[in-house]
Amino acid sequence: MSHLTISARKQGEYQSDDGASAPKQPRLKFGKSAEDTDKKGASRRLKDVEICVPIVYGTIAFYLGRKASESQSHKWTVYVRGATNEDLGVVIKRVVFQLHPSFNNPTRVVESPPFELSECGWGEFEIAISLFFHSDVCDKQVDLYHHLKLYPEDESGPQSTKKPVVMESYNEIVFPDPSENFLARVQNHPAVIVPRLPAGFNLPDPVPIENLHEREKGDTKDHPHSQWFMNFSEADELLKLAAARQQVQAHIIKLRRQLSMMDGLPQLSKPPTGYEFT
Repeated sequence: MSHLTISARKQGEYQSDDGASAPKQPRLKFGKSAEDTDKKGASRRLKDVEICVPIVYGTIAFYLGRKASESQSHKWTVYVRGATNEDLGVVIKRVVFQLHPSFNNPTRVVESPPFELSECGWGEFEIAISLFFHSDVCDKQVDLYHHLKLYPEDESGPQSTKKPVVMESYNEIVFPDPSENFLARVQNHPAVIVPRLPAGFNLPDPVPIENLHEREKGDTKDHPHSQWFMNFSEADELLKLAAARQQVQAHIIKLRRQLSMMDGLPQLSKPPTGYEFT
């Protein structure tokens, strides 16, 4: 029996702050056993190649107001989405959400994208999320855990019915030595990061997934809650890092100026080029 090895540190959860972006987390990487290459009929595997699938999983919760019943105070949605809101159905076959035992039918299976479900309730609890992949991707599952959050960090004032509480986690699922069929099928898909192949390397014609094209479109670009989703793009991260670095440098210059004044040393006539402060 093959086994799954996941190498990653503890995954972080990030609460939305008016559309702020959040830092990325380490990867979830599959370990490949000998059985993976011995299966009859399996397509040839590509050595030293990795396919990466960035995902975001989380919850969004809306307070229903004072008129709502005590046991149904919030409406919330738990979901697994592409980090850029692309359709994950090309890789993920189904998602199983394990809710609190107090819910009717707490094991919920979502067979097609978008991979999400909505419920109403009053309490916070941990949701287990299991990802199952198409047969040419991987025969193992990934188990994730997410804490449903209904109440904002700042509870000093009344809870808003217009601004939801959003809690999301980012991760990257990495498939080493993928099959040719898998790579051929996803090489131009926007939800999947594939390496640049050597010049002259030809992949076989992609094998379509059964009923994939008959399913409902699974991207979340036009999702009713997309305005609240957090942004995990590389560009946003670089901009935030550059802004933070500039703030730190400006603060250092200000402290040096204050120290010069305290020591009676002559001050700089102007800050180094590229930084301005008041």
